[in-house]
Amino acid sequence: LVGIMASIVCGVIGPFIVTRRMVFISGGLSHTAFGGLGIAYWLGIRPLIGATAFVLAAAILIGRQEEKKMSRNDLFIGILWAVGVATGIVFIHMTPGYAPDLMTFLFGNILTVPRADVIITLFLVLIVSGAVMIFYNGFVAVALDEEYARARRLPVAALKMGLMILTALSIVTLIQVVGILLVIALLTIPVAVASELSMNFRRIMLLSILCGILICLSGLLVSYFIEFPSGASIILIGGLLLGSVKLAGRLRGRRPADRPEGPGGRSKET
Repeated sequence: LVGIMASIVCGVIGPFIVTRRMVFISGGLSHTAFGGLGIAYWLGIRPLIGATAFVLAAAILIGRQEEKKMSRNDLFIGILWAVGVATGIVFIHMTPGYAPDLMTFLFGNILTVPRADVIITLFLVLIVSGAVMIFYNGFVAVALDEEYARARRLPVAALKMGLMILTALSIVTLIQVVGILLVIALLTIPVAVASELSMNFRRIMLLSILCGILICLSGLLVSYFIEFPSGASIILIGGLLLGSVKLAGRLRGRRPADRPEGPGGRSKET
């Protein structure tokens, strides 16, 4: 169930992350979550709640930094990345005893997700999916061509912040499946596979969901029969699938699909 929910998140938010070139931001947010995990362990509350709060705060800070263009955004993200990890290490060190679930959040284990976290994950998936459905046209306009969105007098700043917050919620959802260290791969591999098969934005979203389900279920089977870590198995299956699709495209002589261009005759279909 968690794998299916994670796949929905991959398909819904992944294309926006790849199109807006937010992959590095996603990496920064996922590692920042470690700080929230550490504080949650220290306070004795659910780690997922701490991670959600920390990642949301980081997403808002990055969004404001990006909008104001006060300094290089990649530098700011790198600092948040490092501070988040360091904060997590310090608070885990301060917590007496051993944190048995810590490795699950670092490397992922879809089979050991507690029932309460499944409910929280379902809630997050509903928020992300619902928001994208409601603001789809605005998000697509901002993702494909920001100037075009401004010309249409769309609330670009609010839409960009909304995408940032939805990315943060998606990352929290995926952490339980593949862990903090591999979140970026699960957000991008299904989209990369889908982009090889279609140029239509909506179809890419649908194919990304199906691809996510395929690699999650396949990774679980590999993990079960060969006793590999589930998170790593899922990502390796995804990598093999992407390589196979790219090779098939080369053999057919089809040029791989690149990043979507702007609208107005220059865009992919939406």
